[in-house]
Amino acid sequence: MKSLIISDKVKEAKYENRPVVALESTVITHGMPYPENIKTAKELEEIITTLGAVPATIAILGGKIKVGISKEEIELLAQEEKVEKVSRRDLPQVVAQGKYGSTTVAATMIIAHRAGIEFFVTGGIGGVHRGGENNFDISADLTELGRTPITVISAGAKAILDLELTLEKLETEGVPIIGYRTSEFPAFYSSSSGIKLKTRVDTPQDIAKIVRARNELKLNNGILVVNPIPEEFEIPYSQIEPEIKKAVAEAREQEISGFSLTPFLLDRIKEISAGESLKVNIELLKNNARLGARLALSYQNMAVL
Repeated sequence: MKSLIISDKVKEAKYENRPVVALESTVITHGMPYPENIKTAKELEEIITTLGAVPATIAILGGKIKVGISKEEIELLAQEEKVEKVSRRDLPQVVAQGKYGSTTVAATMIIAHRAGIEFFVTGGIGGVHRGGENNFDISADLTELGRTPITVISAGAKAILDLELTLEKLETEGVPIIGYRTSEFPAFYSSSSGIKLKTRVDTPQDIAKIVRARNELKLNNGILVVNPIPEEFEIPYSQIEPEIKKAVAEAREQEISGFSLTPFLLDRIKEISAGESLKVNIELLKNNARLGARLALSYQNMAVL
């Protein structure tokens, strides 16, 4: 694929059979304000590097899909005014028109898989929006998890969503959900949602075994590993849920939907929570980066035995 450029750092890691962990770029352009976006993106890469894996932040720069952007390119992306938020449907247009684009969960999965990367760290996946049973507002992330064999590490789905409907859709797509040291589905800002999970594991090695079994069975679906934010950083579900409901009600009153809905809700919750939600978002990303690196290392060590 001519438009796909893999950095020398990632190529070298693949050649030397060292573990690589993919990172999305919407957290840089749409998920956080400046300069927290740059600081966090660099910190995530440093965490993964320190633990012995190689980070590969994915983005589209001038129509070129880049796997493993540099620190300078992270800064460029964070300050560029016209950056498209790119999911599966947007990839051809953004590439063909030579635009700048930050990759969502769905787009990052596609590109990471093309680059031969098994593990991908994000904050929270998209899902079924509240009221989705009526308006079918469902993220492409869920469909992508059903058809692209990537292992995604997240703090569950974004808490602004209907978590129960999101899990129903993932079940329909045949996506295994693995709770890391938890028997409940995390609620992004909160370590627990009260929704029970079928599978719990307590070590990265146990997750790696599941990933290997999926690959040996040649199944084409992804695996979702949910990693709850540590309790010392969480906003309890009973505290954040009223704030989410308030933001959802405001969005309906203003008739905000589609691509604009998630950024609006996240911004409003940040305002309503006096910035607390942004701090939580940063901490859960770091927590996921640590698990992603350890999981990639466990899988790599298993492969050489």
